[in-house]
Amino acid sequence: MAIDYEHFKTKLEAEKKLLEEELEKVGRRNPDNLSDWEATPADKDTSQADENTVADGVEDYEDNVAIVDTLETRYRDLKIALDKIKQGTYGICETDKEEIDTERLEANPSARTCRKHME
Repeated sequence: MAIDYEHFKTKLEAEKKLLEEELEKVGRRNPDNLSDWEATPADKDTSQADENTVADGVEDYEDNVAIVDTLETRYRDLKIALDKIKQGTYGICETDKEEIDTERLEANPSARTCRKHME
């Protein structure tokens, strides 16, 4: 069964755009490495803050770090899938080189393995 590269490229690019928007809410691109994202602290004025406000700011920042880590992993997977489309290797299981079924790709367009080798 032939994979509709254009269909999946469109899906991947749309999801990539959404992830970039989500990442920009909790982080920014690392100026030294534009393919890397880093969390940003919450916008709180802590110059006159009490300990609780400072603690809340630290907690918000730690939450942002966790969110950025999760989104960035997904973002990298999307970029890898888009690169595979360019190389003509999209939809091929990285483990056994068999074709990934379309149903799995519809559910997860950036899937890197077939169902048998899901992590």
